[in-house]
Amino acid sequence: MKAVLKVGGILLLASSLLAQTTAPTKKTARKAVSTSAADIQALKEAVAAQQQQIQTLQQQLQQTNQQLQQSSQQYQTTQQQLQQAQQAASDAQQKATALESSVAQKDSVDKLNAQYADIQTTLTNNAVSAQDEQKRMTGLENTLGRFRWTGDVRIRGEDFFQSYSGCPNCADRNRVRVRVRFGFEGKLNDDFIAGVALATGSLGDPTTTNETFTNNFDRKTIGLDKGYITYNPVAHKWLSLTGGKFAYLWQRTQITGDPDTNPEGFDIKLNKDFSSVPVIKNANIQFMQLFYNEANGTGGLFHGHDSYAVGGQIGGRLQLTKWWSMTPSFLVLNWRLPDAILNSSFFSTQQATTSNINILLPGTTTVAQFPITGEGPGCAASSGGLQPSQACIFSANGMTNSTYADSAGHMHFLSDFLYADVILNNTFKTKWSRLPINLLAEYEDNLGASKHPFDFTVKGAVALPGAAVNTNLGSQSHVYYADISIGQQKNRGDIQVGYAWLRHEQDATIASFNESDQRAPSNILQHRVYALWRIRQNTTAAVTWWHGRTLDPFLQNAALAPSLQVSDPTKAHYLAPGQTEPWLNRFQFDLIYTF
Repeated sequence: MKAVLKVGGILLLASSLLAQTTAPTKKTARKAVSTSAADIQALKEAVAAQQQQIQTLQQQLQQTNQQLQQSSQQYQTTQQQLQQAQQAASDAQQKATALESSVAQKDSVDKLNAQYADIQTTLTNNAVSAQDEQKRMTGLENTLGRFRWTGDVRIRGEDFFQSYSGCPNCADRNRVRVRVRFGFEGKLNDDFIAGVALATGSLGDPTTTNETFTNNFDRKTIGLDKGYITYNPVAHKWLSLTGGKFAYLWQRTQITGDPDTNPEGFDIKLNKDFSSVPVIKNANIQFMQLFYNEANGTGGLFHGHDSYAVGGQIGGRLQLTKWWSMTPSFLVLNWRLPDAILNSSFFSTQQATTSNINILLPGTTTVAQFPITGEGPGCAASSGGLQPSQACIFSANGMTNSTYADSAGHMHFLSDFLYADVILNNTFKTKWSRLPINLLAEYEDNLGASKHPFDFTVKGAVALPGAAVNTNLGSQSHVYYADISIGQQKNRGDIQVGYAWLRHEQDATIASFNESDQRAPSNILQHRVYALWRIRQNTTAAVTWWHGRTLDPFLQNAALAPSLQVSDPTKAHYLAPGQTEPWLNRFQFDLIYTF
């Protein structure tokens, strides 16, 4: 306000001076004639002084305006500071109020904080536990991911028919069977693989995993079917070493061993693929040693020597044309001390009791005592002699090889067993990718077979070396086998049909381990017709017709129809020379689920 009053005074003073200056000017003008030069000069000086005063007042006015502007700015600044102070006071009041409220609610806040801390701790612990559980699940998934699970369940209906003129009313046989197999194969690391498998079947019969629906709903036997470790180093993929109880690792058919039999021992395989060679795509060589009897101690029949088979196979894969491929192989397998099979323990055959049945010894009128069968297949019968009561013939499907007993009553094979087996497995592609033609041909010769077999046509013979040998017959050492089929079993809807023919002489292989579904282990002529349909990716329906008979019914231990067996020690059966055994027809209907 003081600045405003000061400005007003200055303005009044300026107006007064202007009024004074203007009045003398007019007066001087009216009296210009009489005014002297001195007066004019004084007037000029007065005007100049007034102008000087006006300029001074104008400068003061400008200074006053500047001061006024500064005062206005200071006023605005003061107003802003006042507003800020009021806002700060308001905030302080709110904080004070909040502080008072917080002080009043301090106990409740402390309790809430404690509860929040507990909840946070619980959540943290749960999160840590969840992470640990996730780690364990991830570890379990990684572990399980290293395993490959395998197995199947098969239900089989089976019928036997062998009616003939000599026995028109012979009873047929009908049964239902089940097979269950389950196992896994795990990759222990990059170089090692291990496998374990369980299967149903009698513990005393390695040639089958079937269990028949009988025996008053009793529980079925399950045993260790496989257990092995394979070493196949990443740095040397051409090398594979396997030890344990494993499936056959070399090319073979049922001629040298039933498909359900898993040998025990060791296998070495050297394998090489060829991508740039026109015909040869693979070459491999294997060596195997298979143990089937351990001699306990240094005495006994074998003087402490173990029984085993040792041999090797050379094979490969040939791409002969773009539509014809072949997998050839040649196997040599030598069985050392096979007589242990004929002098096995009751335990190995699952003989459940030592009760006896009467058996007539060939070439005599003596009736001997043999143990009867228990849960397992038990002891097999042989017309070559009688083993001691502490020993048993191991051959679940019957002993059809030539055998004899020594003076101590120990059983022996007439032949040694050295297999030489050639297989040519051919695949021919057709214009239908799901209908390839498969042709397998096999020839096996037992290089250790006796030159002549035991034959019941030699009258008055007894089962001793040379006594019952028929020199008119040659070595019974050969197997001829062929199997042709069309189709495959890979994808859903696949169909495969085939036919197989087999001529298996008596001592070509050891009867104890041969195919269990054919007419007999050896000395047979066998036909087989089969068909398979892949209903689903993991479900298959199959039907098989086995049509076979004994090849030479006059050989010792030949398998015979029940009505042909006789009690005359000089005869094998009621057949006349030149006659053959009637055909046995065996039908199998299978439903197989694989997982």
